[in-house]
Amino acid sequence: MQTAVYTAYLLIGGNLGNRFANLQMAVELIENHCGSIAQQSSIYETAAWGLTEQPDFLNQVLVLHTSLAPATLMQQLLLIENSMGRERSVKMGPRIIDIDILLIDDLIIDTPLLRLPHPALPLRRFALLPLAEVAPDAVHPVEKKPICQLLKDCKDHLNVQKITAPTA
Repeated sequence: MQTAVYTAYLLIGGNLGNRFANLQMAVELIENHCGSIAQQSSIYETAAWGLTEQPDFLNQVLVLHTSLAPATLMQQLLLIENSMGRERSVKMGPRIIDIDILLIDDLIIDTPLLRLPHPALPLRRFALLPLAEVAPDAVHPVEKKPICQLLKDCKDHLNVQKITAPTA
């Protein structure tokens, strides 16, 4: 029997510590524990969304090929966050790392552990912009629109700036 392979679109980000190193560590841990990273967006510096009185975030979208079932993938990503020192003391507060599943194929899931597609995706430019870079034609399974259209329609005007990682 063949194992299913899912394509998951992950948003990684953080605004504490060495933000570049934290993204890089998250990428390595995801690849080591969750599957194969097929593509990475550019890294974007973004103003904090929700709780705005905090440092800017670095965000990046990863395209992951995984044989982990969606709930198992979510559990593994939470373990990675915890292993990197993620603390959940303030909702939408500063954090070393945050790993969100934006989409997995065209799945729609609504459980206490996992909601797919990510319910806030159409509202967040900082998620849509890097997602549109790697998957502009992927269709949001609830909105029934491609990601590039959701980005055009997005009312969020917070600053999202493409940056380059420092060398060495």
